[in-house]
Amino acid sequence: MDKGLRDKLRSAVTQMRKLLEKNIGEILEGRYGIHRNGMVENEENFVHLPQEEQTHRHDLIAYLEHIRSFGLNPKGAIEQLIREIAFTHLNRLVAFKMMEARGLIREAVSRGLKSQGFFFYLADHPEEEDRYNAGQQELAYRHFLLWLAQRYQEEIPALFSPHDPANRVFPSHRVLEEVLALINDPELAEVWDEDETIGWVYQYFTPKEMREKARKESSAPRNSYELAFRNQFYTPRYVVEFLTDNTLGRIWYEMQRGETVLKERCRYLIWQPNEVFLSPGEMPPSDEGKVYVRHRPKEDPREFKILDPACGSGHYLLYAFDLLQAIYEEAYDDPDLGPKLQQDYPDREAFRREVPKLILERNLYGIDIDPRAVQIAALALWLRAQRAYQEMGLKPEERPKITRSHIVVAEPMPGETELLEEFVANLRPPALASLVRAVFYKMELASEAGSLLKIEQEIRDAIEAARAQWMAETEVLFKEAARLKSKPKPKETFDVTATEESFWHEAENRVLKALRDYAEKFANHRGYLRKLFAEDAAQGFAFIDVCRNRYDVVLMNPPFGEASKPSKAYIEKAYPRTKNDLYAAFVERGLEWLVPNGRLGAITSRTGFFLSTFQKWREEILLGEARLVALADLGYGVLDTAMVETAAYCLEKV
Repeated sequence: MDKGLRDKLRSAVTQMRKLLEKNIGEILEGRYGIHRNGMVENEENFVHLPQEEQTHRHDLIAYLEHIRSFGLNPKGAIEQLIREIAFTHLNRLVAFKMMEARGLIREAVSRGLKSQGFFFYLADHPEEEDRYNAGQQELAYRHFLLWLAQRYQEEIPALFSPHDPANRVFPSHRVLEEVLALINDPELAEVWDEDETIGWVYQYFTPKEMREKARKESSAPRNSYELAFRNQFYTPRYVVEFLTDNTLGRIWYEMQRGETVLKERCRYLIWQPNEVFLSPGEMPPSDEGKVYVRHRPKEDPREFKILDPACGSGHYLLYAFDLLQAIYEEAYDDPDLGPKLQQDYPDREAFRREVPKLILERNLYGIDIDPRAVQIAALALWLRAQRAYQEMGLKPEERPKITRSHIVVAEPMPGETELLEEFVANLRPPALASLVRAVFYKMELASEAGSLLKIEQEIRDAIEAARAQWMAETEVLFKEAARLKSKPKPKETFDVTATEESFWHEAENRVLKALRDYAEKFANHRGYLRKLFAEDAAQGFAFIDVCRNRYDVVLMNPPFGEASKPSKAYIEKAYPRTKNDLYAAFVERGLEWLVPNGRLGAITSRTGFFLSTFQKWREEILLGEARLVALADLGYGVLDTAMVETAAYCLEKV
């Protein structure tokens, strides 16, 4: 996408944000008595509302209570509510437009009320057709868009969750028409078929003036929201390719001893014609005329794990998807890897159909502190998978449903203490309650520290303590069962001799099942609050799972500068060698996540390569825990409006 087109998109996104945020604020205040200054009017003032809107009002107040439990004041909570509803509606409308462009859905937003898909919906829903004919066209269209969102809530829950407050507050039809007019501007027609468009929408939602204002007011981000938008810079495609080619691409290149299509396909892959690939255990001879490449054992591509710990809109993961498709194709015919793949998928075409699903469900992982980013990245990867199916000639109804991905938001566990205690009171065995309380406590800084929160280490003692408690409880249960000549109930026991890893997974599975049961237990507006509690807690456990993994590749455009004020003390303690700049800490953290000989690719400020304050980072991290395998000194003007000189580099963990 050229700069002229990006500027037009920037202008459109800025206008849409202003329209939506202003309108949502007016609706909250005028219809529901929820004011921007934090005041919420008494319920008796709204008994005139239809029952559905009264339910919506109760849910919105419950949602405010929920987000206030994270520490926000009333005014801040309402500002966040407005922002969340606005960006979710924008992201959904853009998603529908991009789905249209790919032929995934019938026309839904391109002509608003006159869209073909809307008329098909009316034909299939007589009650909506009656509503339309009775003059309630706008309400029928709103129901159509919500119905469309519901169709995809299982595959893209981050964007289409039924519990999202955007399902309770819809922009006025006048504003919706203005937003759709901007989306459907003929000058933007060509952008909706491009995978990267959704990333630019994410980038432009926060205007640069807001970033500049925040930096003037405070040198360090004051909270996680500021940290997110102050470091929101889209990574250019050539940088993404350079880093991914020389991490994921190079790993596969070495596994294949140079015989791979990636050698030609990856434009920035560094290789030399005089390379000699060594056999297992073989040491390189002293021959200066050759470049000896140590042996890299082959690995089933289903076991590859690629992480972006500050994923934004998922740009790295989108390109990694491209390479993984080629890797799977080659692996199927590989003499060592092929037999197992062919055993699992005897039919090549069936295997090819499964590959996009495998990539999203087994290979790609992302973390971000910004829920907007998680929405966007999840959507972008799903759309990329749909494009792959389209290229295979598969109709939408013939495509495997992708119901699992690993794009997670780093945020604290829900803060409602009374709901936590209500939930853990019924957990069985009781050792689970202690573990859950510990996890909730250790996750408090998740939104501030993000990927830098070493949660897998923070909860290690809690897991072992729960395991010991469980062991003691199990011993008592079996003794009592022996006395009564009976067997303990399965849900009260567990194999306490299991490894920490299997113990954690069993405990987590039981907690997640309990959360699902808890969420469905009540039907009133407190029930909605419990659903939010359960959903956020489940997201927290998903974040922990991503952090507990080890990865073959870590790719990143991490935040730079100072840590947010709430996380500063933690960062200084957890990263004493790299605490002076976030990007240095991210590189240290990324190397921790790698398997031996795994590779990390990053674009950061270039200052770390020469400033004395980064000496420990260079000596102990870059040259001590890794070896530098590729470096591009890029200078200014790479990251959109960021006034920073950058370098892109790849490291291999030693």
